[in-house]
Order: sequence, then structure tokens, then C-alpha cells
Amino acid sequence: MLTKIAIISDIHGNLTALESVLADIEKRGVDKIYCLGDLVGKGPRGSACIELVKKYCDKVIRGNWDVFIQDETDNEHLKWIQSQLTTEDFDYLASLPFHIEFELNGKLIRCFHASPRSEFERIAPEYYDKEKCLSLFENSEETNSLHTTRTPDYVFYGDIHVTWLRHYYETGFLINVGSVGLDLVEATYVLIDGSHGAISTNFVRVPYDREAELRAAKDLGMASYEEYEKEIMYEIGK
Repeated sequence: MLTKIAIISDIHGNLTALESVLADIEKRGVDKIYCLGDLVGKGPRGSACIELVKKYCDKVIRGNWDVFIQDETDNEHLKWIQSQLTTEDFDYLASLPFHIEFELNGKLIRCFHASPRSEFERIAPEYYDKEKCLSLFENSEETNSLHTTRTPDYVFYGDIHVTWLRHYYETGFLINVGSVGLDLVEATYVLIDGSHGAISTNFVRVPYDREAELRAAKDLGMASYEEYEKEIMYEIGK
């Protein structure tokens, strides 16, 4: 019986963080691992991250980076990121579905990258009113749910790299799972546990070796290395 699920998101080519998170998950007796997209982008080792996600994650959906990294570009950083990916990597990213949906203890759980309408519609709760946040529970053509009246009891999403949980009593639970690769605190994921009849949701923060990640980026000759260093070491905006 499926009772314990780890949800990860926004890896962004940060292999060091992903390895640390997967090691932590392994110790927790998790039944399934679901990934909410943005496997690549910003970090230097997208191809290796794709391989680990393919190996360990039971369901994977696409994020905005997984989509636009496939487009032609003149941007030096994006071109470098693309150069690190294989034909098989691009084919895999292109094959990813939009959302994940399942039931646990009678509750409908829906997962997508950014919103039920698009991988590119960013909704950060601290900047939007209640109505905008509640729109994340809506059925849509992309979630194949326009012709049903049932809406999710739980919504999990990624994209904004900030852990966030809100219970709207008339609607359900809205949870942002944070980011494995670019969370501002530590590598972060969510653990769902339905083993006791109810559903509990816990944020898990996993420390990782940021210096080792940056050494790997430098050794690979990463374009725009300085910008990645700022993101990893919290210096953006300071």
C-alpha cells in the first residue's frame, strides 16, 4: 500500500544537492519519489541529474526550464547548459507529462510545476492575493480535468524555490515543496505520510557541500560561473 511519498522539485543541475537529498530519502522508508520538474538549468550537471531522476523517481513532470532549454538561443549561459546535455536527455525532457495526480486516504492530490494552466505561470503566495492562490486548485485542460466537478484536496507545486504551506478551509491544502538545487536555506523536499489514516506533510531540509558543487562547476568551465556562485552562496540581491 502506498503510504509515504517524497516530492522533490527544482533540481536545476545541482548534482551535489540531489545526491544528498536522495541519500536522505533512502533512509526514510519512502515508497515512491515524485519530481515536479526543472531538472536542468542554472547548475552545471543537468545530464547527471537527469540520470539520477530517471533511476530513482517513480513519476516526473516537466518544469519551465525543461521546456525552454530545448529552444535555440544566443544566450551564452543557456548555450553552455545545452552543450552539457545529450540527445537522449533532450528526448527525455520532451517526453515529460504536465502533472501528477493520485489519491491517498480518499484525498485527491494534484502536483504540477507552477500552475494548473502552465509551467510558466509563476504564483508566489507572498505576492498574490487569496483569489490568485485559490486558482491553483482549479481544474484545467492541461490537467485533463475540465469535465469533472471534483477539485484537488491537496496541491503540491514547485517553481518559486520557497517552502510554503497554507490551509484554505473551504478548499484544501496548498504546498510549495521548495527546491533541491536552489533553495535559499538548504536542499529541500517534502515528505507525505498517509500511514496513519490521515495525511501529514513535512518539509525536510538537507545540508550539502556547496563548495564541492562550485568546484565541479568551475572544473567544467561553466559559462556564467560567477552568477551560479552567487545563487549557491546567497549573494544575489546583497
